[in-house]
Amino acid sequence: MSFAARAPESALPEPVSPEPPAAPMPPLLTQSWLDLAFLHWAVDPADVAPLIPRGTVPDTFDGATYVGLVAFRMHRVSGLGLPGIPYLGTFPETNVRLYSVDERGRRGVVFRSLDASRLVPVLVARTAFRLPYVWSRMDIARSGDTLTYTSTRRWPGPRGARSRIVLRAGETIDEPTALEHFLTARWALHSSFFGRPTYLPNVHPRWPLHRAELLECDEDLTATAGLPTRTEEPMSVLYSPGVPVRFGPQQRGS
Repeated sequence: MSFAARAPESALPEPVSPEPPAAPMPPLLTQSWLDLAFLHWAVDPADVAPLIPRGTVPDTFDGATYVGLVAFRMHRVSGLGLPGIPYLGTFPETNVRLYSVDERGRRGVVFRSLDASRLVPVLVARTAFRLPYVWSRMDIARSGDTLTYTSTRRWPGPRGARSRIVLRAGETIDEPTALEHFLTARWALHSSFFGRPTYLPNVHPRWPLHRAELLECDEDLTATAGLPTRTEEPMSVLYSPGVPVRFGPQQRGS
C-alpha cells in the first residue's frame, strides 16, 4: 500500500505519521474528543474535488479518497489558556469530513458539516473561524460496550437532517494498518476564510484505536453535505476512547 497523494504543482505530501508533530505550538484552543466513532467510505477523488478549498486537492490512499462520518463527545473546550468550560464547552458533535493536501504538501481534513448541540459554540465557530457548524438536537448513550449517537438538525438547516449510529466497541488495535493511520492521523484542517485558504494545526497523543462492529447507521448528513448517495456499508469502522487536543493559531493556507 502507498501513502502517495497527488498535490498541486509538484509539492510532495508530508509523510503520514501516527505521532503528533514535534514542533512546539502555542495553544489557541484546548479540548478533549471522547468516545469517537469513525466511519469511512472510499470515493472517487473527482467526486469530492469541487467540495474542498482552493489550494487543496483530495488526499488519496491507493488511488481512492475517503468520506468520514465521525461522531463523538466534545469535552471542555477552552481558549487562550483558560480552564475548560463544563457546560457550553461540553457537547455531542458529528462531523462529515474529507481528506486534503495543500500546495505545500501539508495533509489535513476539510469539514463539510459539523453538527453540535450547543448553540453558542456553533455561533462562535461560524463567526470566528467560518466553519460550517450547525445546531442540532443530539445525544450519546452507552450500554456496556455499545454506543448510540443520534443527531437531528435544527439550524440553519436543512432542518431535520439526521444521523443515528450504533456500534459495539471491540478489542484494542495494537498495530493499526497504514490505511487506519491515514484516516485518523490528521494534524490540521484546511478551510477558507473570506475566500482565502487557511490552515489550522492541531496536536494530540497517538490515537488509541479499537475495532468496532457497526450495528446501525441511518443518516443523510453525507448526502446533505453534497456527497454522492451511498448504498454500501462503510469500509472502515473504528472506535476510540479519545484524546486531549490542542489547536494552534490559524495560518495562511498557501
